[in-house]
Amino acid sequence: MRTSFRFRPWLFAATTVLLASFSSHSWSQPVPSGKLQIKSASVLILDEGDETVLYSKQAQKVMPIASITKLMTALVVLEGEQPLEETVTILQVDRDKTKGNASRLAVGTKLTRSELLHLALMSSENRAAQAVCRAYTGGVPACLKAMNAKARQLGMKNSRFADPTGLSSSNVATASDLVKLVIAASRQPLIQEYSTSEKLTVKVGRQLLEFRNTNSLTSKDDWDISIQKTGFTQDAGQCLVMRTKIQDRPTVIVLLNSFGKLTRVADARRVRKWIEGSVGTQMARAGK
Repeated sequence: MRTSFRFRPWLFAATTVLLASFSSHSWSQPVPSGKLQIKSASVLILDEGDETVLYSKQAQKVMPIASITKLMTALVVLEGEQPLEETVTILQVDRDKTKGNASRLAVGTKLTRSELLHLALMSSENRAAQAVCRAYTGGVPACLKAMNAKARQLGMKNSRFADPTGLSSSNVATASDLVKLVIAASRQPLIQEYSTSEKLTVKVGRQLLEFRNTNSLTSKDDWDISIQKTGFTQDAGQCLVMRTKIQDRPTVIVLLNSFGKLTRVADARRVRKWIEGSVGTQMARAGK
């Protein structure tokens, strides 16, 4: 069983410096050339290695973010040093707050906080996210206050959080803001592990239930993904954020408001192909 994760000030300091430089850095590397055909309404692609914005499309537009919210929920729970081995019970209020959304976590289910965070990040389990926020010291109001305070701390100036799951359309951000969230969340090893694992089996009552990742790319051998989160509501459309390696460089991809079940995954593949094609062209021109 895992022990409680400890917040490390040096990690926060490093993250703060990186996020601050993101908005003021003078780009030195050439960006990919050629037209990128992409379906998502709002997009930002960042080469984290040298902080180059490779592609931007309505990146400052404030939009609902659906379950991308759960990255922030997990971040504040871990930084709040909530004990991961503690058992949290799914209550009727958790069901009521996520009404209308299917869940296999019945009222009365007892799981550790670690397991609930894992399910929230990997399978986008709404009751799991609701339960860990409710069990936060001070309850849901304190959890949401911490989430909004963390957003301000990270410089996410256009972000607001009204619930811990993303079911509320009042949970909003810009693609530019979400790059900062992805980078901050990627400094947490457990968020990396939980969000990218392919599956998890947990005991619910007398049953063993298997949950799988909502992002099919995490099971593909040709992708190296260190952190990811999917999201969907009618208002937000299909959403996807990832930190991955493309041509051995850490790249953050934010895709918001795609329509069609596979569109966000197709857009992610288009992004990688575009970057790889451009890098290959540049190397050929340089005679490498």
